[in-house]
Amino acid sequence: MATAAPEATGLIQPNTQSRYEVTRADLPLSCPMPGMQLWNSHPRVYLAIEKTGQAVCPYCSAEYVLKDDSPG
Repeated sequence: MATAAPEATGLIQPNTQSRYEVTRADLPLSCPMPGMQLWNSHPRVYLAIEKTGQAVCPYCSAEYVLKDDSPG
């Protein structure tokens, strides 16, 4: 069965970066994130990032950093 190219689906490839910046709008945070293709990734895991502002995925070691998105 053929899988559509990422450009055709509008989804991004998971696990292509080692560091992702996220905002509070992305919470609750999961890896892979909702906008990523799931067919070639690890199982979804939820990451607690609210207290420290950083989290690392136990499967793919991707680092997530919570950006300060408060009005300044």
